[in-house]
Amino acid sequence: MKRSLLTVLACTGILTLATSGAAATVRPESAPRSEAAARTEAILRTGAAMWTGAATCGSKPPDQPLATGLSTIKQAYDCIFTGFYGRGRLDRRAVLAAGFAGLTEELNRRGADRPDATMPPMTGNPTTDLAAFAAVYERVVADLPDDAALRQAVAGATIKGMVGSLHDNHSQWRRRAQLPGKPGDVYGLGFTTSPGYSITYRAPQKAVAPLFVNAVQGGPAAAARIRPGEIVQSVNGAPVFVDGVLSSGAMNLLNPEYSGDRPDPVRLALRDPSTGRVRKTTLRPKVFTPTTRPVTARLLDGDVAAIKLTNFQPGTADQALAAIAELRADKKPRGLILDLRGTNGGSPAEVVKLLSSFVHGKVHSYDCAPDDTCTPNRTDDAVPLLGLPLAVLIDGICASACDAFSVAVKDLKVGPLIGARTSGMVSGSARMFALDDGSTLSLPAAYQVGANRELINGIGVAPDHYLPLTAKDLREGHDPAMAKALSLLSAAR
Repeated sequence: MKRSLLTVLACTGILTLATSGAAATVRPESAPRSEAAARTEAILRTGAAMWTGAATCGSKPPDQPLATGLSTIKQAYDCIFTGFYGRGRLDRRAVLAAGFAGLTEELNRRGADRPDATMPPMTGNPTTDLAAFAAVYERVVADLPDDAALRQAVAGATIKGMVGSLHDNHSQWRRRAQLPGKPGDVYGLGFTTSPGYSITYRAPQKAVAPLFVNAVQGGPAAAARIRPGEIVQSVNGAPVFVDGVLSSGAMNLLNPEYSGDRPDPVRLALRDPSTGRVRKTTLRPKVFTPTTRPVTARLLDGDVAAIKLTNFQPGTADQALAAIAELRADKKPRGLILDLRGTNGGSPAEVVKLLSSFVHGKVHSYDCAPDDTCTPNRTDDAVPLLGLPLAVLIDGICASACDAFSVAVKDLKVGPLIGARTSGMVSGSARMFALDDGSTLSLPAAYQVGANRELINGIGVAPDHYLPLTAKDLREGHDPAMAKALSLLSAAR
């Protein structure tokens, strides 16, 4: 009967792995074995069977979320080395080590560290290294208390450790409970901040004090009369900045993920930047219907249209173009201000459609393979041109698709950028892989550069006119960037 290489190695005593902090050799079947050695060998065989064969990246999602286990970890590992654009430069041993570090850090955090939770020796052979990792993982998990939440946490931490080792802002593992309510409902405290969570949890070093309320979406924040511009001084009694560094713990409390459990309340101290007055309030995360819309439009003095986007999700470009058409039905706008401040990511197709309403016949970006072979992305010349002068407002929350739109506007000289440098969170368009526990893994298959082949990821797009929106501006209703855009468009007429 045909046997796998790992089975042969295990049965001949060639394969070694770490047990109880020391290297132990799997003995031949005929040699005397302790109970622990026999158990290790059985686990090794199980791990070998799971880690051999073709890659199994992606699967049909289950109807309900399942427990994350070794098979899910295997899928995530396979996805990294089949779907991630930088896979050719990765050290497989380093990825496994990062996963094991995630596992042990979670065990330690929960007071459940194990004496045999030791990374097995890595030989450089992917097959044997994977099997050794699987064997130790299974043994450690088997010795944990019968606590589903604990086992889920360590499995998730293992995957997050592997994904984190990629150092890529569009690579992410997500496992979310099914959100109750109707389509479009969200979960949380009901407000967003500047700096934004989508930026700071990946790159906390980008955060500059103060942390202030950027927009109120509804829900608990609206009920507590939270106002844009209010500065968040503390969360649950702890300052949000310590020695100039933003607290990840505070940001996680302000941006909780839905778990189905009754959430703990979050205590806030908020300072008014105009008066200095500090008030305290307590919010409890909940599911709510946002009062904000993805696209809003208005006509400003001088017959200049202003369109604000909150994201580039599917349908956003059509909504924006429809809003412009509606304004044009009553008036003839002389120019357009596109407000992308606070706008997060979305679909590249929406970027192309909206951009193509201002310019035709251009390459707006490139998607590049690991060997630096780049494919041009072109405007869609079937989209009718608006024929309006454009000014774009940007800030440090403008991320991903917003980064991509902004750099195209600048490189193609479509209009001035006004505000503050964008986030620089645009490594590449991410592909979503469904895993067997119902979670998803996002991995970009290529990295993106601008129309001038410049790298934007980690750097961002600089405005032509630096006029950041401050907490005091928001609180007092001042908008220097909008005023500048109006003056530029008026001067261009």
